[in-house]
Amino acid sequence: MSYHGATSKGMSGGPGNLSYTPLEYIKIGHPVDRISYISRACMNKVILDLGALDETAFAAKRAHGSWLHEEMAKVAVRVIGLDSSDAVPDDGLVTAENAMIMRGNILDLNSLLSQIEVSADIVVAGEFIEHLENPLAFLRSFRHIARLKGKSLLLSTPNATAIHNCLIALANRESTHPDHLCIFSFKTITTLLSRAGYEGWRLTPYHAEFAEMKQRNYGIRKARGEAAIKLLERIFPLLSFGLIAETTI
Repeated sequence: MSYHGATSKGMSGGPGNLSYTPLEYIKIGHPVDRISYISRACMNKVILDLGALDETAFAAKRAHGSWLHEEMAKVAVRVIGLDSSDAVPDDGLVTAENAMIMRGNILDLNSLLSQIEVSADIVVAGEFIEHLENPLAFLRSFRHIARLKGKSLLLSTPNATAIHNCLIALANRESTHPDHLCIFSFKTITTLLSRAGYEGWRLTPYHAEFAEMKQRNYGIRKARGEAAIKLLERIFPLLSFGLIAETTI
């Protein structure tokens, strides 16, 4: 997988693509649906799913099309999830005929991979790096694992300049998950990937999901709210809810 030059769905990265001037124009594509976009990339592949459980929300998301692990399992050959949550049994959690989640320290990924016989085609870290104390070290660690050399890496994370962040800040408010230690923008993700040693990548914005809110709200209010947010995200893609980074390890 090579990402050099601009693309219709994102922008390739590299130290030379940004000047880091204060009012620099950023070329970025239209936002996508995060789960369907990542799932398409996983079709007929063996997936290593990091932070797979989504502990605080997977019970509500399961069977609603909003749990990434479950949706990937529908199209992948196999999904091997890894998660440090105590909610995962010692002998693992079977989530589908072709999918399971193992418990272990993802920051010691090399040791965990020694327990897995099959070789993954794609490493997915969905909504994960914002939970880490040192995301730069995490991204660098992949490049020192021989089994992952040349594999694809897809990660997604909330966007620091998302529309809801900007709007509620006008009222001196902030909405942040208590488990999030970092929040990234287009430029900070670019900086992370560059300093971690990656040579090319693509960044694609994704639409707001609000999965739990969608399950509580119905009818015209829900439809109008979603349509308005998606329209603003399409017109101003740097206001999109999050970003997907694709690169090669």
